[in-house]
Amino acid sequence: MHQPGSGTREEITIGVIGADELVHRVMSVARAAGNPSWRLIPAVYDDEQDAHAQAIKIASRVDVCLFAGPLPYDLATRQGDLPVPATYVPVGGSAFYGTLLRGALEGIFDPLRISVDSMSVDDVQTAYREIGLDPGQVHVQQYVQPESAGKFLDFHRALYERGETTGAVTTVPTVAQALVGAGVPSLKMTAAGVTIRHALQTAVLIGSGARLEESRIVTMIVRVPSGAFPAHASPSNYWYQELKLSLHRELLRDARPMDAAVLVRDEHSYLIVTTMGSLNMATDELTVAPFVGRIAAELGLQLEVGIGLGRSTREAELNAQAAVDKASAAGADTAYLVGPGETILQLPAARTGAPKPSSAPPKDTKAVDILGRLAAKLEDESDTERIVDAERVAELLGVTLRTARRMLNSLVDEGLAWPMPPARSSKVGRPPRPYQLLVEKIQR
Repeated sequence: MHQPGSGTREEITIGVIGADELVHRVMSVARAAGNPSWRLIPAVYDDEQDAHAQAIKIASRVDVCLFAGPLPYDLATRQGDLPVPATYVPVGGSAFYGTLLRGALEGIFDPLRISVDSMSVDDVQTAYREIGLDPGQVHVQQYVQPESAGKFLDFHRALYERGETTGAVTTVPTVAQALVGAGVPSLKMTAAGVTIRHALQTAVLIGSGARLEESRIVTMIVRVPSGAFPAHASPSNYWYQELKLSLHRELLRDARPMDAAVLVRDEHSYLIVTTMGSLNMATDELTVAPFVGRIAAELGLQLEVGIGLGRSTREAELNAQAAVDKASAAGADTAYLVGPGETILQLPAARTGAPKPSSAPPKDTKAVDILGRLAAKLEDESDTERIVDAERVAELLGVTLRTARRMLNSLVDEGLAWPMPPARSSKVGRPPRPYQLLVEKIQR
């Protein structure tokens, strides 16, 4: 590998491990990209179980391994530690749309009545809704661990033999071969070119971090979108300050395992500084966004996260700013990484093909029920601010004022509402205290 400097770009050697078809596809995409710093070494297997053996064969000649998907990656890493870092080509994405279209145009199956493996239920349903189709008769078996893939063949075959489907979509080559032998109409979904290019860029970053320095500085900007706060919010609000303190505490909690420093950057954002090695561990080798999923679960806040790499601290921070702006434009549940040489990666809140993490429900299910009932009443009245006081709760739920106060206290105790400072009033007596309902915590 060539070290950067004097106009010479670093060369990263990537070992591409997978079935013959996908390995050739990755090599073709890499050639089309025309990046002179990428050097690829293929390692082809006939069965996913051989992924570890193939990786070991080429490990001494590569900086990083790129596996054909999450299944061979998990099988290889489960069989033993690899001498070099590794990542994989994610499943689904735009390739799924192309597979559905091909199945319909070639008359292989009816896209409205198929079985799909590897992808999550949410991803499949979202894809169908985006193209205006009803996924009601589409059956999904998502990939969780290698054991789940062992059930894919029986899953597809049983549904077809019962007449519930007209065919199958799989991402696993051995399953695709077995489906042909069983007489089940099927297509093997192969990653799209854009997905492969993204995976190659991820592999380059991982390999570069491992070969150059695990201690390379990484700068992150974590920002709360302005739209996350009600229009009346201001730094003087008690609940607003409580929310900021809670966010800072949760960021510190996630940053501690990364040995990261967390600094207040401005009113709505934080600067987090760590190393490339720590970032790789915290993001499962750049396959999942840091902070986003868990803080959304804990605080009901959607964050914008930008990760910047650079040859200097200044360059890293500038890239982090560009990355957080991209995250803002893309919306919630994602982070962006921007590095030298216009390297751009998108990191989802959950690992592709894996079940999305979910927070444990509050212990007090009664509090959840109260919040749900209040949310439904407010939605009926088109009240989007979701700010109530005890009198309003008593009116909405038909309870006494004393019971309403007790209900609001239970919501606060369970983290389902934020107490706000009382509004100024010319009336005699203590003014009513408003509460911000955190309905997001029960809508996920």
